[in-house]
Amino acid sequence: MPWTMEDYPQSWKNFDKLERKKAIDIGNAMLKDGYSESDTIPIATKQAESWYKNASQQELDELKNKKITQHQKDSEANPELNERDVHVYFEDDSWKVKTDGAKQASDRFDKKEDAMKRARNIADNRDVEIIEHKKDE
Repeated sequence: MPWTMEDYPQSWKNFDKLERKKAIDIGNAMLKDGYSESDTIPIATKQAESWYKNASQQELDELKNKKITQHQKDSEANPELNERDVHVYFEDDSWKVKTDGAKQASDRFDKKEDAMKRARNIADNRDVEIIEHKKDE
C-alpha cells in the first residue's frame, strides 16, 4: 500500500510539507520497483532533502499538483543488486565501477583513485564489499 500525506514513515514527520511529499513520491516509486521498505526510507530521505534544498520554484509548484501514489513499475529497476559487491576494474582505457551481476558499469574514471572513492561510497551505503582488480586483470 503506497504512502500518502496522512500515512508515511515517522522519520518524515518534521519535514516541510513539500519535502515530505517528495520523500513519499520517491519512496512510493522505489516500493513499486520492489525495493524493501528498510532500504527505501533512508534513500528517499536523503534524495528528498537534497532535491528540496536545490529545487526551483517551478519544480516545487509542479510537485504541489503531482499524484504521489501513482507510479509505473520501472522494468530496468534491479533492487537485488543492492545486496551485491562492487567491482573496480580497468577496461577500455578507463577504471570502471560495476555492481556484481549488473549489465554494465555504473561509472567510469580516468584514475583508479577516483573509481575507488566512488566504489567506497556505494559499498558504505549498501554495506557490501569492494573487489579491487589490478589493471592487467
